[in-house]
Amino acid sequence: MTDRLGDRLATAREEGFVGRRRETAAFRALLAAGRGAVVYVHGPGGIGKTTLLHHFAQLARRAGRPAVRLEAAGVRSYEEELTERIPDRPDLVLLIDGLDDPRVARDTVHRELLPRLPADALVALAGRTAPPLSWRLDPAWQGLLRLLPLGPLDEADSRELLTRRGVPPAVQDQGLAFTRGHPLALALVADVAAHGGEAAGADPSPQIVRALLASLLEAVPTPLHRTALEASSQVLSTTEPLLAALLQVADARPYFDWLCGLSAVESGLRGVHPHDLVRDALDAELRWRDPERRAALHRRASAYYQRLFTQEDDRARQRAVLADFAYLHRDSPVVGPLLEPVARGAAGAARLDRLSVSPGPVSGGELVEACTIAAIHEGIEAARLVHDWSRRPEAETYTVRGPDGVAAGFYTLIELGGAPPADAPDVPDDPAVRAARGWLAEHGELRGGETALLVRFWMSRDEYQAVSPVQTLITLRLTHHYLTDHKPAVTLLPFADPEFWEPGCAYVDFARLPAADFTAAGRRFGMFVHDWRRVPALAWLAMLTERERAEDPFAVTPPAASDPLRVLDREEFAEAVRDALRGLVRADGLRDSPLLRTRLVAGRCAAGEAGPKERAAALREAVRAAAAALEASPQDRRAFRALHHTYLRPAGTQARAAELLRLPMTTYRRHLTAGIARLTELLWQEELEGGGPEDGGPGAGEGDRPGGPPEVSRPE
Repeated sequence: MTDRLGDRLATAREEGFVGRRRETAAFRALLAAGRGAVVYVHGPGGIGKTTLLHHFAQLARRAGRPAVRLEAAGVRSYEEELTERIPDRPDLVLLIDGLDDPRVARDTVHRELLPRLPADALVALAGRTAPPLSWRLDPAWQGLLRLLPLGPLDEADSRELLTRRGVPPAVQDQGLAFTRGHPLALALVADVAAHGGEAAGADPSPQIVRALLASLLEAVPTPLHRTALEASSQVLSTTEPLLAALLQVADARPYFDWLCGLSAVESGLRGVHPHDLVRDALDAELRWRDPERRAALHRRASAYYQRLFTQEDDRARQRAVLADFAYLHRDSPVVGPLLEPVARGAAGAARLDRLSVSPGPVSGGELVEACTIAAIHEGIEAARLVHDWSRRPEAETYTVRGPDGVAAGFYTLIELGGAPPADAPDVPDDPAVRAARGWLAEHGELRGGETALLVRFWMSRDEYQAVSPVQTLITLRLTHHYLTDHKPAVTLLPFADPEFWEPGCAYVDFARLPAADFTAAGRRFGMFVHDWRRVPALAWLAMLTERERAEDPFAVTPPAASDPLRVLDREEFAEAVRDALRGLVRADGLRDSPLLRTRLVAGRCAAGEAGPKERAAALREAVRAAAAALEASPQDRRAFRALHHTYLRPAGTQARAAELLRLPMTTYRRHLTAGIARLTELLWQEELEGGGPEDGGPGAGEGDRPGGPPEVSRPE
């Protein structure tokens, strides 16, 4: 008998089938059982659903059962198919591919076709999404419906597939790295290699990318939908508000809903994200096709993340979004390798999400776990210091816990002033604290109320201070401490391997500080420092955004102004506030105010090079915002009224102000004195915490060079 072309194709297809052992075993068991069942295969485009259905058909024929394959899109009427193509046999095996339209799945297949089949028929359906929820909740389907979600092939099966298709071993590693086990991508790699092209690599060829996009992505309705898909490939996860910012539209709901409906887009705790292969393909294609659009999407994402630290007080969301911000830096040759758990995309984020940080400073059993980890990596003396610092109010220890609830790491924070407390004999004798205090006393310029934050210990149980998910989570949580909780004037951060971490620290503007190095347990620790008065929090984030886009990140210096910050003590600051109030409503009344060069004003300026007018406007804004806080407080409302009629909207004279308030002069002056004192207190607190009620503004920092020590000056 002459072989038919179809038979030859079927044989070749079956010979090329690789992997899917679990799915094959499940289907064989159903064939052997001889009972009715519905198998629902689902997964993103190109994952191998059609190939698996062909394999199921071959298995059915080998078992002596008639197998009928249908394409959902080509079926005119299931009633016609029942009479013309589907035999009325109890051992029927029916396979329907391309069941991607939910209406077809719900109405035609579920309600019309399946109820008419023989009770012992075995049905295999394939679509990009899981079956409708109604199927899974319907009691009639209990015991009948078997879900088979398809994922990528493992490395061994991927390598076997490439080998069977003739891809040389020297090319396979590149193909495996790019395709990540996706069957269609592996096949495309083999096709390109067979024609002498470049299979894949760190920068996949546009030929592969275009083929992947054509096969994996559904039709894009409009250019803005395409931009939404491109945007989702640039960020770690996409939420509806973020998508609105990326698309620059007021309402992103239609585009977000469309993304959620794509088979190549997956949902997670953080939002939605493309399948890793689709993300890589989109990113590679956008990188060479429109690098300016890619850079613009990064700028918009960074600006959105920064706004979360100025317009919201949702700390959990702020902490989560720091991983998204870090993801934007995944391509950096300096910090990208240090962010490996985040840079891996959804898989890396999932590893972070399986970790948690203790909600507050630990004690008891959790403290014992932290001490044990310290003893493993830094010795008994380190464990004793962790324990002793836990008794001090200026120190806090937090644990990182794995999904099993066991401590996977910890970190200890210590708030330091300029000198050790004289009345605290139980302060631990700690070489790191001695070194930090020594540097602060000589160079820190801490004022009353300002503190330095020393990250005394930080380590993973298994990796110590090497790159790991625990290290990454600690880094992100420390960043949140710097930006929101502690708001220190200075952060001091030690490393057991300072040479390894120095480039990454320089990237994030933590300068090497040999003068504060210390030795513990025979090991030399290197110290790094960042002065938040010189580069406030949001200015720091803005600087990192610029460095992420720069060809040479170190060419982007921290925001600098012509003069260094002026560091006023409490009395000098109060006097400057009184002078500012007197000149508040005059056009040039703030021109010579000492406050114009303080952290208070720098944090509110839109750029580090803000001129006198911008700084004066920022100072007026700070005063009026503090006054508004007084007005909102019932206890301060009378003091606010005195301020209002004297300085904010002056009545002309104090006598006239007292008359408007219907107060005796002595009572009016008492209220005014209280108002000035409360206003000064609020502004002083803002000065200490970084300028601006939301921790400063982009570009607000000042200083002389990246990574340099803080430069401050006192007024003459």
